[in-house]
Amino acid sequence: MTAGQSEAGLPTAGPDGLLRCPWSLTSPDYLRYHDEEWGKPVRDDIGIFERLCLEAFQAGLSWLTILRKRENFRRAFAGFDIETVARFGPADVTRLLGDPGIIRNKAKIEAAVANARAALGLADGLAAQVWKYADSAAPAPVSLADVPASTSASRALAKDLRSRGFRFAGPVTAYATMQACGVVNDHLAGCVSR
Repeated sequence: MTAGQSEAGLPTAGPDGLLRCPWSLTSPDYLRYHDEEWGKPVRDDIGIFERLCLEAFQAGLSWLTILRKRENFRRAFAGFDIETVARFGPADVTRLLGDPGIIRNKAKIEAAVANARAALGLADGLAAQVWKYADSAAPAPVSLADVPASTSASRALAKDLRSRGFRFAGPVTAYATMQACGVVNDHLAGCVSR
């Protein structure tokens, strides 16, 4: 077995010998994302909004594709500034549909704009709304097989967000956002980042 491979989805030694979640060892981009960002608490509205948007754009695609286009997304969506994106209109949607640096899916682009508008309507902000669903008592997953695609908390968050006008925010997208933002810690037991 080489670095980055794990038959049972267990923590695997990386190039520095430290154990990590095995998915992180499949590319340098994943390794950097795993070590520097994934699962670390994000508590600001823009940070949560960016990740929710990126997770929605990822639906049906590889996360690596999104990571490699992330700076393009940031430029296209004004740094994910919620107030700016909420003001996007039909001309902006057309501009974004012509931008080869991002995923050019009209429904997902329109969802990002709708979600910015919905986020503006949250009295306590988007971050506070998402963090209401944190579960610090969840046990550490031992292997990748222990990491669910969604949970009762992500299903409740998705229902809450959709009731407030959010789109492309189903339970799987909500859970991926929760993982990315450290609302839930899904680094495997034994992972150096746990």
